[in-house]
Amino acid sequence: GKAEEGLARLRAAADTVIVIENDRLLKYAGNLPLQQAFAVADELVASMVKGITETITLPSLVNVDYADVKAIMHSGGVAALGVGESSSSDRALDAVTKALTNPLLDVDYTGATGALIHITGGEDLRLDEVNQIGETVAQYLDPQAQVIWGARIVPEFGSKIQVITIVTGVQSPYILGSVSKERPTTREVDLGLGIDVLR
Repeated sequence: GKAEEGLARLRAAADTVIVIENDRLLKYAGNLPLQQAFAVADELVASMVKGITETITLPSLVNVDYADVKAIMHSGGVAALGVGESSSSDRALDAVTKALTNPLLDVDYTGATGALIHITGGEDLRLDEVNQIGETVAQYLDPQAQVIWGARIVPEFGSKIQVITIVTGVQSPYILGSVSKERPTTREVDLGLGIDVLR
């Protein structure tokens, strides 16, 4: 039908296409009014784009730049982006778990080939929390995976921690590589970082 045709055309033109299925949205936000339910999907996409932009552009204690993002994306496979925040008593683990868990995308990180991790926290951000976040992501990765990380202190964050992850080489029925670049076992993402959404 038209949806499949539109998806095929998007995949031919884009580096990565994220598909948010209405059935999956129904399970997650089915009790919300229609406009609010679709706003949930819009917020997912906005958080991804904002996450990449802030990771590259805002000054950090340990900087991540565009070249780092390109290097991770070039490591191969379909890329999944996540953003998580927490100010709980176990905030580091909670934030990274939220970043890696999205009920709309169903991502399998097993054997992932690369990861970029960016952590933002207040002045009380501790080294052991940064290490815990890195170890939590690393447990999903291939032993030879490339990992790049950065950290930023923002006093206004107070007790909150934010974790942004870009993980490549993942599997998901809702994140698709370009048609022209697909291989049977891994799908390559080009360096343009283009993201389109079909709903």
